[in-house]
Amino acid sequence: MDGNGRWAQQRRRPRMIGHRAGARAVNRTIDFCLENGICGLTLFAFSSENWGRPKEEVDALMKLFLGALDREVDELHRRGVRVRFIGDRTRFGKGILERMARSEQRTLDNTAMTLTIAASYGGRQDIAHAARALAEQVVAGTLTLDQIDEQALARHVALADLPPPDLFIRTGGDTRISNFLLWQLAYTELWFTDVLWPDFDAGVLQQAMDDYCRRERRFGLTSAQITAAATETAIP
Repeated sequence: MDGNGRWAQQRRRPRMIGHRAGARAVNRTIDFCLENGICGLTLFAFSSENWGRPKEEVDALMKLFLGALDREVDELHRRGVRVRFIGDRTRFGKGILERMARSEQRTLDNTAMTLTIAASYGGRQDIAHAARALAEQVVAGTLTLDQIDEQALARHVALADLPPPDLFIRTGGDTRISNFLLWQLAYTELWFTDVLWPDFDAGVLQQAMDDYCRRERRFGLTSAQITAAATETAIP
């Protein structure tokens, strides 16, 4: 969700005004997903590298985060949204940690959509955490080196209980994934837009979906193989 700061600068306003406008774009995106039957949405809210931003901006973002948790969770729960968080929680304050845990517990059994908030998250950090978990099992004698493969590591990365993402969207004009879900995005379709995040709305999101639907996802196979498999599936 990129472009909050630039959106504010273009209007000669403080960066936090852009972050507040970005929070409204989050609500629009959640509305679109629920209305269109999208069962999983992951938002990159705060990266592990974002801790290096000016302290006053980080503090203001934490305050905004707290306010959003207090304000939005009741409504998300009412609409059947399960809320979860991924990332390193050790750098968050007690107030945020309590609200995160409360939000996850309250919405645990909801099934309309899973909303994952990546906060203090990094893709390399995620993979390193999974590798460490496997190493601990080897040391404990519950796993052998021969048992370590892609499937074993995949069980320990974030979002392991969900299907791999179908579509990655980045706003703000940059064409990179910036350390987001590096393991999970191996075969995800990528879509980039110059639209700054506070201006992101249902119309832009529909453009992304329409473009995604025109693509052929081959997962390493040929077009002929994909066509043949689809034909076999369609035969009653």
